[in-house]
Amino acid sequence: MSVKQISVFLENKAGRLADVTRVLGSNNIDISALSIADTTHFGILRLIVSDPDAAENILRDAGFTVSSSQVLAIAIEDTAGSLAVALDALNAKDIGVDYIYAFVGKTQSKALVIFRVENIPAAIEVLTKAGIAVLKDEEVYSL
Repeated sequence: MSVKQISVFLENKAGRLADVTRVLGSNNIDISALSIADTTHFGILRLIVSDPDAAENILRDAGFTVSSSQVLAIAIEDTAGSLAVALDALNAKDIGVDYIYAFVGKTQSKALVIFRVENIPAAIEVLTKAGIAVLKDEEVYSL
C-alpha cells in the first residue's frame, strides 16, 4: 500500500522548477502532490504523479537527476486535530516520520497527506489499526 514518490535534484536557479513541470505536462503526467526543500544552491523537489515510472524515465532522459522512494498516502478527516491522531499513533509505536506534505487538492472531504516513514509496513499496520485510511497506489495515482 505504499506509493512511489519521485525526487528531483534541482539547481537553485530561475526556471528549473518550470522546466520540470513543463516536461511532465508535455508528456501528460499530472502532479497530485509536491514539496520542495531548498538551500542556497540546490533543492529537492518531491512529487506524486499520475505515472511515476514514466515520470522518472522522462525526467532522467531530459537531463534531471531523479530518484524514487516509497511513501505512504493517508486520508484523514479535514478537521482540527486529525493529523495529530495519525502522528500520535505512529509515535506510540516509535515509528519516526522523516517528512510529510499535503496533496494539491482534497477528495471526499478528506485531507490527503504523504508520509515518509522509517518502516512502511509497521506504519501501515499502526495507522490502519488507528482507523486511518491508508490509500493504495492506484487510488493516489488517479487523483
